[in-house]
Amino acid sequence: MTTLIPSSSSKLNIAIIGGGLIGPRHAKSVLSNPNTSLIALVDPAPHGTALASSLHTTHYASLSLLLSSPHRPDAAIICTPNSTHVPLSLELIAAGIPLLVEKPIATRIEEGLGLIEAAKREGVSLLVGHHRRFNPYLLAAKKVLDEGSLGKVIAVQGTWCLKKPDEYFNGIGAWRRGESGGVVLINLIHEVDLLQYLLGKIVLVSALETAKTRGFEAEEGAAILLRFQGGVVGTFILSDSVPSPWNFESGTGENPTIPHVEKGEGAGGFYRIMGMEGSLSVPDSKRWSNEGWNEVLKTEDLEVDRAKVPFDLQVQHFYEVVREGKEPSCSGEQALSAMVVCEAVKRSMASGEAMEIDGFEIKERNSSRSRI
Repeated sequence: MTTLIPSSSSKLNIAIIGGGLIGPRHAKSVLSNPNTSLIALVDPAPHGTALASSLHTTHYASLSLLLSSPHRPDAAIICTPNSTHVPLSLELIAAGIPLLVEKPIATRIEEGLGLIEAAKREGVSLLVGHHRRFNPYLLAAKKVLDEGSLGKVIAVQGTWCLKKPDEYFNGIGAWRRGESGGVVLINLIHEVDLLQYLLGKIVLVSALETAKTRGFEAEEGAAILLRFQGGVVGTFILSDSVPSPWNFESGTGENPTIPHVEKGEGAGGFYRIMGMEGSLSVPDSKRWSNEGWNEVLKTEDLEVDRAKVPFDLQVQHFYEVVREGKEPSCSGEQALSAMVVCEAVKRSMASGEAMEIDGFEIKERNSSRSRI
């Protein structure tokens, strides 16, 4: 049973753990929400003090210092390098502090399972930061699928291709050169979560790695085949080393540092979902249909409320999880499911074999060998 945090003040006092790329974005959402306040920023880097000052909050160099301070938070958001998510989460859980941890929930499946179990054992609320579930383009697509207007869905085609600049991998971002800093765990994991949110669990993957152009350990991309539990099949092209409009950030305008490719510029969708009664492209939000190939395709434009800001909606949801006991939009189990698919993709890239996924277990297709 999850313990609710009683309201000792009118606002939920939230600490941001990590001041890299995503931490300040979360901080701005905390500051703009009337129900939350930013009580502290934790970051050991030299820029941490200046960043905290710019956010009008208190700086601490470590989580342990924060937890023993007068600024002990009601809740925390973890926005640190991937390999630190589990130890920092466990430290917060041991202190009884509800947390929102950025994806991925873990870099190893067994560590993710241990984190989920610890949160349940201690009765601490755990929300995982797959904020794109709140994106208005995805909400519109989810509505179409839930209403069944595409009929039986047969296939999906997805793309995430974008060129990351050199500075992304330097300085405080140097960790992204390593094994846990590649495009699979940083970017594909978002896409996997959304595809499973829309179409159900992925049960088989097969992946071919793209060429490495930077000389880092981290992978740069893959061509991926997917099979979903309900029978839907799909393809996905992934790369962080090519200029392209076909990615979530460019298509939705969600990330203010990446220019928005507007609908009228003709890039089309980064997702194409094909059903027996119609097909849907996202984010240009068009439904296409006819009764046969000899008929002109009819199009229908979906309504999308572009005023909604996913990070802001997620912070409000975090408040509701902690203070009101709402079920997390993305639970630890759901987040770990996406991470397991990503691990299967990486294993397939390395072995050349297709990988079957059963719950949190992965095994080579037509093989009795399974691994967690």
